[in-house]
Amino acid sequence: MATSILPLLLTILFSVSLSEGREFFAGGHSDSWKIPSSPEDLSDWSGRMRFLIGDSLVWKYDPKSDSVLEVSEEDFNSCNTENPISKHDDGNTKIVLNRSGPFYFISGAEGSCQKGEKIHIRVLSKKHRGIVAVTPAPAPAESEIHAPAPAPAVGGAVALKGGAVMMGLVMGLFVAFV
Repeated sequence: MATSILPLLLTILFSVSLSEGREFFAGGHSDSWKIPSSPEDLSDWSGRMRFLIGDSLVWKYDPKSDSVLEVSEEDFNSCNTENPISKHDDGNTKIVLNRSGPFYFISGAEGSCQKGEKIHIRVLSKKHRGIVAVTPAPAPAESEIHAPAPAPAVGGAVALKGGAVMMGLVMGLFVAFV
């Protein structure tokens, strides 16, 4: 009986772990949504990341002086703040990446986008889930070796805890039926 239930339990565990969306600070840190020291800072970060449907981006900023605008690719490239798809100005913005494809975000503060406060995100489709799990991150450039480690994802520990709980349940059921 234990051998017939084990595949079912492993399937449930795998499905639950894949369905949990992860949270990321836009730019990698809670204070990343500002004019970067280099215009490439935010684009380098987003280019290294692999986002899946259900993941979320979180921005922390001063709502009196900044905002987050989701815009079209054309408005992203020209830093046009006039016709955003959506505008967020609460200082603690969380956006769920609910579809595959590109997302474009720029600062609503005058002149900030032109100075590099913008981020392009590409969300992978469901068919790429397995690839994401085994694709290693690129090796750091020599200049990054002495840089501080990036902050962990906001929800990373929660996802790990949920997976550990599920693994405990599976192991407990396995032991109970053996």
